[in-house]
Amino acid sequence: MTEVPILELIGVRAAYGRIEVLRGVDLTIPRGAVMALLGANGAGKTTLLRVISSLMEPTDGCVHLGGLHISGSTTPEELTRSGLCMVPEGRGIFPNLTVEENLWLASYSGTPVDKILTEAYARFPRLRERRRQLAGSMSGGEQQMLSLARALASDPALLLLDELSMGLAPLVVEGLYDTVAEIAEQGVSILVVEQFASSALRVADYAAVMQGGRVVATGEPPEIKHRLSELYFGGAA
Repeated sequence: MTEVPILELIGVRAAYGRIEVLRGVDLTIPRGAVMALLGANGAGKTTLLRVISSLMEPTDGCVHLGGLHISGSTTPEELTRSGLCMVPEGRGIFPNLTVEENLWLASYSGTPVDKILTEAYARFPRLRERRRQLAGSMSGGEQQMLSLARALASDPALLLLDELSMGLAPLVVEGLYDTVAEIAEQGVSILVVEQFASSALRVADYAAVMQGGRVVATGEPPEIKHRLSELYFGGAA
């Protein structure tokens, strides 16, 4: 019997007013896999994440999470309880709260605060050092660590990461993607949306490229890496 994928998108369309941004997206992520979704700025990647996480309603098509139809009928809060969690572009932390206070707020998912803190500090020792510091005063890399720690507090089955590398030095990005690989090894399925491909492809099991609101190619990371220039700027072969 074929295992039901953690995420399946079928013919998904979405628009801002009269401007159609997603034009029939098909995408499947197997359970336990890391999928790198690549594409130039404006390709529709972030809009697709908004549709998946029920922050935006599609105009057509279906989104299935673990085999259940979720598009248009499920709130973001319900999706979180169902195992989906997103780290948005811009990190989504509370800058005027301390690191520890940000982590306390993650207990809304029902996970005890002590467990959240223990696991966050074990995975990111830098956060323990900064626990009484205002989150907004930390470096970009440290803020991204906090975003990941908050997301993992909900024990997600599917983690959505939007532009993890944005504004960060290459060495910091490599360290964060090492953490992504460790998270995946623990059985969490991950959809990584990136404009800059090399780090995401390094940890991915599969890759897809978007252009003009469509997925124009899917395949294994080495194949996609070889074709990136063509796919970003020339469409499907």
